[in-house]
Parts: sequence; C-alpha cells; structure tokens
Amino acid sequence: MMKGAHFPATAAAFALLALATFHLVSASDPSSLQDFCVALKNTDVFVNGKFCKDPKLVTEDDFFFSGLRMPGNTSNAVGSKVTPANVEQIAGLNTLGISLARIDYAPNGGLNPPHTHPRASEFLVVMEGTLYVGFVTSNTDNGNKLFTKVLYPGDVFVFPVGLIHFQFNIGKVKAVAIAGLSSQNPGAITIANAVFGSKPPIKFDVLTKAFQVDNNVVQYLQNQFWYDNN
Repeated sequence: MMKGAHFPATAAAFALLALATFHLVSASDPSSLQDFCVALKNTDVFVNGKFCKDPKLVTEDDFFFSGLRMPGNTSNAVGSKVTPANVEQIAGLNTLGISLARIDYAPNGGLNPPHTHPRASEFLVVMEGTLYVGFVTSNTDNGNKLFTKVLYPGDVFVFPVGLIHFQFNIGKVKAVAIAGLSSQNPGAITIANAVFGSKPPIKFDVLTKAFQVDNNVVQYLQNQFWYDNN
C-alpha cells in the first residue's frame, strides 16, 4: 500500500518534468537535422521557417553578409539605427537559431527605444561609446523590477527573451553595439509604436483607462510619427 500510495505523486512529478522539458525545447528555434538548410527565398508557400535550398546549389554567399560594416544612419527621431543580420539577410542562418544586429546611436541621447524580442534573448556587446541599458521584469516575476547598467567598450549585457529593454547613449560621442540573438528571426515590438501607432488605432477608451489619462493625451500621442529604427 505504501508503494502504491507514492506512485501517483511520482507519476505526476514525471509528467510535470516532461511538460517542463517540452516547453524548454519548444521555446527556441528548431534544431537542425542536417549540416545546413539555406533558406529558399521567393516562394509563395509559408511555413514556420524557410524551405531548404538544394545543397548542390549552395554557395559561400549564402553564409555571408557585409551589411554590418557600414554605420547606420542615426539622423532620425530616436537617434539610432538597427541593422539586422538575420535569416532575411543571411539565408544560411535558417534552422541555426542565431542572428546578429548592429546598433548605432547618435551622440548625446541616441536611443534604441523600449522594445521586446518575442522569440529571442539578446546578448549585447558595446564596441564604442557609453550606453545606459536596462530591462524590466514581467508583472509577476519581481513585479516589473528594472535592472540597469552603464556599459563601456567591451562590456556585455544580457536581455532575457520577451522582456522590455532599451539602450541609451549617455556619452558625447557616437556609440556602437553588436547584439547576438537566440533566433534566426527574433522579431521586434517597439512598445510606443505598437501601442500608439497601431493601424487601425486602438480605441481611446482602452488607452485612456490603461494609462489613466484623458482623450487629449491619447489623441496627441496617436498623432505623433512613431519612427521605426529597424
């Protein structure tokens, strides 16, 4: 009887472990089942990823991208420019679960605005300049706690997957950072753009109640030009 009494708890524990393992595995891009699967572009069929190019037709250029050499144009409303190097730029990244981005920041306040990557954690390395960076935890974990740090060249900071984060140039000279991301297609949701620049716009009643402001404030914010620095 004692052994039988422990069985349901043991089975439940194994079930929970299996469920947790499934979620951990399914939380990242699929593992590759071959040496590479170079993305086949210009197809009208959409899948969760990309179709593979015939390996006999793959060349070195499928794994190459020179776009991170050039500084991004930071002459815009937020003073920053993100240059991605994901599967759209490097077809050979398909199924590899990684990507990069270069972020350029204008002097004296260049900002990569608060945003999230729904499918990736981010590993930021500062190459030039001085950045004030941070992320905010979720509602339930630590109750929207803010983690911040001032970074200098060579410093590294990590932004966990899905959490709101930002970078702000507090120096008098330009700044440059390289971001590594744990997805071939991490995605980006800029918070202000999504909330106040959606098309069609979110109803006033929703935003006035959510932000505890009147219609005039919401209307003003929705009438702004929300610049996309990607």
